Amino acid sequence: MTGMGVEAGAQAARSRALAVLRIRGRALAVALLPAAVAVVLLVGGSTGHIRGRNWGIAGWVVTAVAAVVLLSAAGIALVVARARPAVSPTVPIAEAAAPDLYRMVRDLADRLDVPAPSAIALTPDCDSWLEDRTHRAHGPPSRSGEEISAARGIRGLSSPRPHRAPTAPVLVIGSPFLWWMRVGELRAVLAPVVAGTGPSAHPDIAAARRFVRGLDAAVAVTSAAEHGALARWALAGVGWVARLLLRSCRGHAAEMERGVAAAAAERAQAVDYGLRIVAQEQVGLAYAGWDRLLTRVALPAWRMGRWPSRLDAGVVAALTELSRRDRLAEGFASRLGERPACDLLEEPGLVDEAASLLAARLFHGGPTEPGPEWAPVAWQEYPEEVVDRKWRTDAARLQRVLDALGVHQPLPSAVPGANGPTLERVLQYLTVRAPGTEHDVPAAAAPDDDGVVASVRAAALVAGLSAAMEREEAAAGRTPGGGETGQPPGPDPALWDEAVLPLFPLQPPRTGRELLVDHVTAMVCCAATDTAGAAPGLDWLDGPSLLVRGQRAADLGPRVLTLVEEGDPAPLRTWLQDLGVRPEKPVRLV
Repeated sequence: MTGMGVEAGAQAARSRALAVLRIRGRALAVALLPAAVAVVLLVGGSTGHIRGRNWGIAGWVVTAVAAVVLLSAAGIALVVARARPAVSPTVPIAEAAAPDLYRMVRDLADRLDVPAPSAIALTPDCDSWLEDRTHRAHGPPSRSGEEISAARGIRGLSSPRPHRAPTAPVLVIGSPFLWWMRVGELRAVLAPVVAGTGPSAHPDIAAARRFVRGLDAAVAVTSAAEHGALARWALAGVGWVARLLLRSCRGHAAEMERGVAAAAAERAQAVDYGLRIVAQEQVGLAYAGWDRLLTRVALPAWRMGRWPSRLDAGVVAALTELSRRDRLAEGFASRLGERPACDLLEEPGLVDEAASLLAARLFHGGPTEPGPEWAPVAWQEYPEEVVDRKWRTDAARLQRVLDALGVHQPLPSAVPGANGPTLERVLQYLTVRAPGTEHDVPAAAAPDDDGVVASVRAAALVAGLSAAMEREEAAAGRTPGGGETGQPPGPDPALWDEAVLPLFPLQPPRTGRELLVDHVTAMVCCAATDTAGAAPGLDWLDGPSLLVRGQRAADLGPRVLTLVEEGDPAPLRTWLQDLGVRPEKPVRLV
């Protein structure tokens, strides 16, 4: 039954591939039609079968038209053939760097009776696929994965010899899978992916894919804005023809890929079927842990010009912590005694570092190489290098905005020599009191930009903080840790220039309330660290955290929200008093 399913899917893919090739053939026929008519007229006139002056003129007119059409068709074909389709940015893994991984993939291909992938690469994401890169043999060289890896100064991952165009697609594996999954689970997850090399080797399917990828790349080339006026005019016609052909092929290409996927899935049914069910659960868990690690842990570091150099190892720590907290994940920690898939690499730490740097470039933007303002940070250094520095930077910005608003330090004589920035200043400013009394009351209502009720004082502070951050970003001329002067925030623009597929920022800009809460929380954490013996910490699931007596202070957030949204400092003051925090004492800022 499985064999029948494989054959049905493959047959459907081949029939759709032939449909795509027929569209290519019709386009060629249309381009040759004026030439054929011109040949008939010229030959008929020269042999006397077609007589008359008008037919002679018509023959030369059609010949001129045919010449123009042939030249245009040749130009379009040249653009389609030499345009470089987009490729995914990856970390290439040479066979010498992972012989066991290559051996496992080849054994899997032999068992599935399909060609083995030509190479293996890693992507800093939770996905795996096959990518045909034979088109890289055409056109000028570009920043391929190997060149990016070499530019980073990370050696041993890519082959020192320039390899020729592969005949089989490259297997791209999500790097979090290698660290979280066990060897058997990774093999089960890769089975349907590797099975896709079978249909990829069919000449009709391969030709149809090349044609569609070429059209897509040609559309991208003709849409580029850097061409001159004459070039744009010439490429406009090429773009119109490429879009027309692409629209004609779209439905057939989509059905062809569905047939390829169906055939690959059916073929892989016989390989580790029972283990695949368990492995698919690990795929979802790895994706959840990876997303949480990027948004809560990596993003704060990237914004400060630091990039965690062991993101994949952090996935294991985050998911292990999740298994400890979540009863539904209790069984997952027991798997850690089995051999992890990263053991298939000769130097897992080196590969993790390369994937972590690429993740920082894709999701946030940054240089290709580490530097003074784009330095790697190890997990054991994260609390001091990232968390503490972030708190003090935000607290300093908050104090500067209060200075600009004319808010004076309260009770200057209460503590001798206490002329520095204090938490008490923030608490008193955000506290809302009834006119003519000293009693706290609910805040005067004023909807902020998020539609959340906030005090008028809080709204003024939000406006000041937003303006201060805009000025800092404008003065820096780049995103924290990366990008050239004048470039907007987001993924590395060079990845767009090199015709690859960059990802997008992980989170939208912070709202006004979130911005103020973050800054007030930072001030509280600085005061707790300087006056009550607290310490910065790293929570694998929630990111930067405050450690009080070795335990994470999880109850701070609601109290800060009450102060910001309602102007009521009582819950936060009670919390500070219980911990022995002195809000009237100055704190150290950067």
